[in-house]
Amino acid sequence: MTATAKLFASAALLLLLLVGVPLFINATGRSDLYYTLTSVALLSIISAGVWITFYIGRINIGQGAYALMGGYVSAILVMEYGVSFWVTLPLAGLFCMAASVLIGLPILRLRGVYFAMVTLVLTEVARLLALALPITNGAKGIVSIPQPGRIGLFGLTIVPDFATLANPRFAFYVVSVLLMALCFAALYRLKNSRIGQLCQSLQQNEELASSIGVNITYLRVLAYAISSFLGGVGGAMFAAISQSIYPSSFTVADSINFMLNCFLGGLGYVFGPMLGTFVLYFGWDLLFQTGEFQLLIFSTILIALMLLLPNGLLSLRLSGRPKATAAAPPAHRQEEAQARSTAAGRASS
Repeated sequence: MTATAKLFASAALLLLLLVGVPLFINATGRSDLYYTLTSVALLSIISAGVWITFYIGRINIGQGAYALMGGYVSAILVMEYGVSFWVTLPLAGLFCMAASVLIGLPILRLRGVYFAMVTLVLTEVARLLALALPITNGAKGIVSIPQPGRIGLFGLTIVPDFATLANPRFAFYVVSVLLMALCFAALYRLKNSRIGQLCQSLQQNEELASSIGVNITYLRVLAYAISSFLGGVGGAMFAAISQSIYPSSFTVADSINFMLNCFLGGLGYVFGPMLGTFVLYFGWDLLFQTGEFQLLIFSTILIALMLLLPNGLLSLRLSGRPKATAAAPPAHRQEEAQARSTAAGRASS
């Protein structure tokens, strides 16, 4: 698929989400779907952060900690200091980014097993801190958080006051879909940039990447910082939607689900977390009628999918295609190789 075709496909998908889905919901009267689809969009944003750390070859099981921190940072700034929610949204992400840099700098220099062990306990540490700190109000949490206010420019209303809307769920849905679109567009651009190619080299062979001058520690910390930023933004949005945040809002189980979303959709694909979140969220709900067998059936299906489709559900679109044959290197690569061989010959002579 060409770049133009991908652009048109993305625009069509965004138009469907912003126009087609609301028309369908209004026609069926299922306004509760706004909250459901908003949750899926936000969970996919948080899962996208986990995908970035997988892209550099690191296992991240602590994304729930940053979602929890982001929700608390936004709630505290809104409730205690009267800061506008729209200002707290990036601040929550930046706070989580700073925390991840402090954690990642000493740990990401070591082998991946140490990073996985730290992230495994990180969500529980964040939950215990939320229970212990006075500013977080302990187990009672922070409730009655005001809905996002108006954003104006030169007297014009850009974003209305959500509290005055007849259906604020629709407004949250639109904002969440736009954030999701912006998130995955940025990830797609990052993957196809020079930094993205260097991150991929870490996944393939860190020793080789280090031998050619790649600063692997810098790339690891950068990827982890972007990952935590997305977690903080998603957590802040969740706090605004539910108008509350508790220490149990994000648990270790949520961190594992964020990781499963990436596996299920496909670790090799930018849009893998989006598809994985959609399938995992609605798949769990569809199995609700099985009662006590829900978890057993759900786990069995997940294991089977990972065994049969190790590259995720998005790898299905590649099945049936003929295997690509080895192609000749581009002309500029051939010229570079010829120049290097000539230089080596002159040096030996």
